Amino acid sequence: MSHDFNTDIVDVVSHRPWPMPDRPWVMTQTWHDLLFAHWPIDPHEMRPKVPPEFELDLFGGMAWIGIVPFYMTNVAPRGIPSLPWVSEFPELNVRTYVSMANRPGVYFFSLDAGSALAVRAARVLLNLPYHAASMTVTRDGSAIHYHSLRDAERSAEFSATYEPAGDPFAPPRGSLEYFLTERYCLYHRDHQSAPYRLEIHHPPWALQPARARLVRNGLADVNGLALPSAPPLLHFSKRQDAIAWAPTSVDAERAGSAP
Repeated sequence: MSHDFNTDIVDVVSHRPWPMPDRPWVMTQTWHDLLFAHWPIDPHEMRPKVPPEFELDLFGGMAWIGIVPFYMTNVAPRGIPSLPWVSEFPELNVRTYVSMANRPGVYFFSLDAGSALAVRAARVLLNLPYHAASMTVTRDGSAIHYHSLRDAERSAEFSATYEPAGDPFAPPRGSLEYFLTERYCLYHRDHQSAPYRLEIHHPPWALQPARARLVRNGLADVNGLALPSAPPLLHFSKRQDAIAWAPTSVDAERAGSAP
């Protein structure tokens, strides 16, 4: 069990593309042993899969799909200590990149988690497409063996072994690596189908080149997306601490800025 959240990250802000929200943050998370596996997708194929109010964020004229397995600790509301079996579990995200009001963010197609409690909470509070899954994460030296099988959809299976394959680096602003990882909000629709933005904050990413053997990868298919035959762009990150704010209505924000 990890209780080592780095609260000093709130003072590391010079790298942010916009200021942090001027209201209290509400949650902590620590992400461990992340694999970023990314593929370019034709924007015309991606566009029908994303709600129309979210603008596709492109790099090199292409949309991008990311499959990101990792392990979380320190998942807790602000001021509440982490709890065994509640605050740590594996998670596996399928995502693309969107923007609203010149604030680029992440749009999730699915999030599989090894915690039924986290799945229920995220669905009720945020309407995020979380799914309960049976997940195992083991380590063998620097290698991570990761397996996920969705409880209610057996074709949603992911199995991989991955590890870092180079020294850590900070992705320079304007690079593809920066575009794919330096994101400070997510977008989704609430239970009334209204778009919202959920802001996050974390230090700059320390990425490493990675190698991976993807044994099973059914997550794109179950989300109605076809991966290209080319191998993915791979990156690894050992750890990232993050805080999150409560979501805010994008429609209300637009109305407040209208002349």
